[in-house]
Amino acid sequence: MKTINKVEIQGFLGRDAEEKTFESGRTLISMSLATDESYKNDKGEWLTNTTWHNVVYWKNKKDENFDFLKKGELISVSGKLNTRKYTDKSGNERYITEVVAYKLEPAKVEA
Repeated sequence: MKTINKVEIQGFLGRDAEEKTFESGRTLISMSLATDESYKNDKGEWLTNTTWHNVVYWKNKKDENFDFLKKGELISVSGKLNTRKYTDKSGNERYITEVVAYKLEPAKVEA
């Protein structure tokens, strides 16, 4: 049986994307993306639930241009989910789930 790990989300950036270049020359772009879901509660009132997603992207080419990754921009992300473990500064083990993107692009706004 074949399994699939695929994520497609469209949301607003909560802050400008951050780039970090490692000694190996690889560059990691990280960002925080918000998606909203609206629903009616028992009283018939509309409520909105915002979910924040950690997104990372390994930049493949030095000339790739991601000037659109600015706070408030609506972007589309395609990638996969990844959960990893790390040790924080206090020595505690922590887990983080993030979207490892293979495609980032400005979202097409529907009229």
